[in-house]
Amino acid sequence: MAGFRTIDDMPALAGKAVLVRADLNVPVATGPDGVRTVTDATRLRAAVATIAALADAGAKVLVLSHFGRPKQRDTQNSLAPIAAALADVLGRPVVFIGDCVGEQAAAGVADLPAGGIAVLENTRFHAGEEANDPAFVAALAALGDYYVNDAFSAAHRAHASTEGLARVLPAYAGRNMAAELKALTAALGEPKRPVAAVIGGAKVSSKIDVLTNLVGQVDHLMIGGGMANTFLAARGISVGKSLCEHDLKDTALDIMARAATSGCTVHLPYDVVVAREFAANAPHRIANIHDIADDEMVLDIGPAAVEALGDALKTCATCVWNGPMGAFELVPFDAATVALARIAGALTQGGTLLTVAGGGDTVAALAHAGVTGEFSFISTAGGAFLEWMEGKPLPGVVALQT
Repeated sequence: MAGFRTIDDMPALAGKAVLVRADLNVPVATGPDGVRTVTDATRLRAAVATIAALADAGAKVLVLSHFGRPKQRDTQNSLAPIAAALADVLGRPVVFIGDCVGEQAAAGVADLPAGGIAVLENTRFHAGEEANDPAFVAALAALGDYYVNDAFSAAHRAHASTEGLARVLPAYAGRNMAAELKALTAALGEPKRPVAAVIGGAKVSSKIDVLTNLVGQVDHLMIGGGMANTFLAARGISVGKSLCEHDLKDTALDIMARAATSGCTVHLPYDVVVAREFAANAPHRIANIHDIADDEMVLDIGPAAVEALGDALKTCATCVWNGPMGAFELVPFDAATVALARIAGALTQGGTLLTVAGGGDTVAALAHAGVTGEFSFISTAGGAFLEWMEGKPLPGVVALQT
C-alpha cells in the first residue's frame, strides 16, 4: 500500500478550517415523544482522537458525514441529535450547522472560533454527494483549508465527501483511518507468514470474491458458519436440512482448486453440532460430518474442529477474521466462535499472533466472546472491510495515497 499523510504531517493549524470526514452514521432510536437518541456511540468514540487533536491545535473543526439513505432533506435523517451525542462523547461543545454547503454553512463556519468544533448537516441531503459532483465538491471545499478523512467505513464509496475533497484540498488520514490502514497493511498487504483467514457467516454467495481473493493471499483458509455446509456438500457430504447453497457447489470446488494451486490449505470441520430446530438450547448433539441425519441441521462446528483450527493458528503469525463459526446468537451454538476467538486472543496477547478482524456480525461475535480487547485490531467497518478482503481498491483510500 502506497504511503499517505496523517494529521501529524499537517502544518500549523491555528485559525485554519479543517473539513473532517467522520462516520456519524450511528444507530438511533426514536422515542414516543419523537426525540431521536443515539443507541450505540462506538463510531462517535472512534472519531474523538482526530477531532480533539485538531481542535487542540487551534483549527476550526468541521465534521462532515452522511446519515441513512435520504433522497432529500428530512428531519429523520438530520445530524442534529448526533451532534449533541458527539458533544457528550467529546466532553466539549459541538455546534450544529444546518447545511453543509452554501450561505448557512459559510456563516456557521465564520462564527466558529479557533479550536471550535461543528457538525455540518447530512451530506446526502444533496444529490451531489453520492454523484461526486465537482460543483458540490467545490462548494464543500470552499469551507475549509484542509481535508482529513477519518471514515474508513465509508472509504469504499467514491462520494464527494469521501473521495472528491481529497482531490482538491491538501488531504490527510485521521487517527482512525491511519490505524485501519496500518492494521490492514500488516494483515494482508505486507503480512508476517504464515497467514490464516478465519471466514464464517451464513452464505458463500455473499463472500465469493472474498474467498477467491484470500486463497491466493493466505496460507490457511478456515471456513465455518453456514458457508461450511456448502463446501461440505460440494465434497459429496450430506448436510441434512442445514442452510446450504447447493447451487454453488461448483463455485466451492473452484475455490478449493484455486487454493490447491496456490498452496493454501482449506480447513473444513470434520465434526459439527447438529439440531432439529433452529432455536436457543434446542436438543443437539456432536456428529461426525458423515453422520448428519436428513432431518438435522448443522448449527456450529464441533469441538474437535475447533481444536484443530486452534492448533493451526498456533503455527501462524497473522490472522484475519471475518464472520462467526456458527449460529452464535443462540446458546449453545456460540461455543465454537467463543472458543476459537479466545484461542486467537490468547495467542495475540502472548505475542505470537497478529489478529485483525472486521465486517458485519464479526464485531458482535467477538464482543460476545469477550475478546475485543485481546485482538490486535477490530474494524467497525462493514462494506469497506469486505471490499478490502476482496482485494478491491477503496476510492477513499486511493485518494489519500501520496
